[in-house]
Amino acid sequence: MAKSALRRRRGTRKSSGSFLSNAGFLPALLGACVLIFIGLAGGILMGLMAFSGTKSDFSLRKPLEPILSLSRKNSVVSHTDGRSTQGANAGSAEQVVDDGIINKEDFLKHEPIIGNQGAFPYHQQLVEQDHDFFSFKPQGGGRFDEYKHGNSPYSYSPGESDALARSRRYHIKKAMQHAWTGYETYAFGKDELKPKSMKGDNGWGGIGITLVDSLDTLWLMDMKDEFYRARDWVKNHLDHNIYKAVSVFETTIRSLGGLLSAYDWSGDEVFLDQAKDLGSRLFKSFNTPTGIPTSQVNLATGQSKNIAWTGNSAITAEFGTLQLEFRMLARLSGILDYKEKSEHIYKLMNDMHPAHGLYPYFIRNQGNKPEFANNKLTFGAMSDSFYEYMLKIWLQGGRKEQFYRDMYDKSMQGMFDELLQVSSPSGLVYIADKNNGVLDTKMDHLVCFMGGLLALGAYTDPLGLQSERAQRDLKTAKAITYTCYQMYARMETGISPEYIQFFPGKDFQSGRGAPHYLLRPETVESFFILYHLTGDPIYREWGWEVFQAIERYCRTVAGYGSLKDVHLPDIEPEDKMESFYLAETLKYLYLLFDPETPVDLLHKHVFNTEAHPMRIFPIMDEEGVMDLLKQ
Repeated sequence: MAKSALRRRRGTRKSSGSFLSNAGFLPALLGACVLIFIGLAGGILMGLMAFSGTKSDFSLRKPLEPILSLSRKNSVVSHTDGRSTQGANAGSAEQVVDDGIINKEDFLKHEPIIGNQGAFPYHQQLVEQDHDFFSFKPQGGGRFDEYKHGNSPYSYSPGESDALARSRRYHIKKAMQHAWTGYETYAFGKDELKPKSMKGDNGWGGIGITLVDSLDTLWLMDMKDEFYRARDWVKNHLDHNIYKAVSVFETTIRSLGGLLSAYDWSGDEVFLDQAKDLGSRLFKSFNTPTGIPTSQVNLATGQSKNIAWTGNSAITAEFGTLQLEFRMLARLSGILDYKEKSEHIYKLMNDMHPAHGLYPYFIRNQGNKPEFANNKLTFGAMSDSFYEYMLKIWLQGGRKEQFYRDMYDKSMQGMFDELLQVSSPSGLVYIADKNNGVLDTKMDHLVCFMGGLLALGAYTDPLGLQSERAQRDLKTAKAITYTCYQMYARMETGISPEYIQFFPGKDFQSGRGAPHYLLRPETVESFFILYHLTGDPIYREWGWEVFQAIERYCRTVAGYGSLKDVHLPDIEPEDKMESFYLAETLKYLYLLFDPETPVDLLHKHVFNTEAHPMRIFPIMDEEGVMDLLKQ
């Protein structure tokens, strides 16, 4: 607990002989002095409380309370810039003075505060196993302002929040058990569970998307009985020979990635055999004049095509997010084409030489060479994971293929130059879009993966973590992640909408026509990565707050459902549970609170964009996994 900032000044008075000599008046006078002192002290204390928002030697702070105390009502705290925010800094140890950051230039010059504001003050009591999530009430936004611009103001020791984390990890696992039991009971082997009507749905063609996507989550949560029942279904019932056009991208990251990860963790050949079969079918989408794959492929016939609504163009995030999976499959199958053709996509894209290293999200792939088909720049939908794989391909190969790291660094510089913004009045850092050269001040929830990506890029920067570039990227990673936390905290349910729109003088509002929440993982992904790399317990606090909101507003009798409107606390969840809720959202939350995790982001593993962790190639070499490409 941080020390109170109250400093009491005790007044003294010289004693006089005449005063002390009058014994008759002494008791009365002493009593009067006591009363006067109490009155003065009370007045001083009330005055100090009124000015406690200023950084003064005589400011008064309340003793710290848990930030998620369910009985506390939202408070109104006056900021030093004159603003008042509902629920601001409830339980905050410091009312940080306005640092004067009002634009991007100010932010980029800002030197973060690191560990000089005392001990971390936000630890709570251990969570009981019968914890009542229904009583959760969102605390409101504006809290934890001291973290807004990439600061990590408090000191902490390794593992100091681990006991608390374990008590929370129990509930994350219980959530997975609840969702999996619903799936296994009502939809086992189906693509998705309808969590309200308690039915199965085969909208993906009947290839067990939720089951396959969840395999490594079951393994990492030590739900081995459930894992092996799912394994038996994969062996005896999974059949990819379906006469249906599927998304090459989604099927690769969810199914192929899920099978490869399950094999990498368990060593069970059942998963590798199915991965080989699925990969061979998906790979037929690469047969185009440009070498840029089509968006869809029929898994039975191999016929492929682009999606009609794209104007017959390929989507950058789709064809640019296949490489981790096909490089891994190439190594395990010995089929060199998987590696070479998937990597060739990045050479083609690099040769297009986009300004600032930023790529529009539609690419024509039917002519002799790829061409840009639009001029929208975004780190959100349809572009996002292309930038993610620039870094992760480099990590997968042991940081030796500098071409990919160079592409990543160029694109990140372009993001800083062209898209990074700071809101008013709060100074929230975010990444905007740009349409035909005009800035669009919106940010998708999908963009929140960038907090984790920038942090991972900083910690692996060839120039070193202490380099100016790495420190810039780490500061920005933290600042963007704070903004993403505010996307949750400022909503009535404590849950983020699909995207937000920024306005001058108003910070942000939920995006027009998109107040829904699809159980997305990107924000908790960044919480996990930043905690894993920095050890700062604040990310566990924010993650727990988000999890409580999901438990309170998204849980159904058989699973979890998306929300139609995050502004309406009384609305019921929808009858839709995406497979990525089990594959990503719950996995990232579990890993955030798992002190004993075998996952090692810096030395051993790389996650695909669907949160399927696999060993990097040098570790596979060290541990004796045969590379069939070398045979």
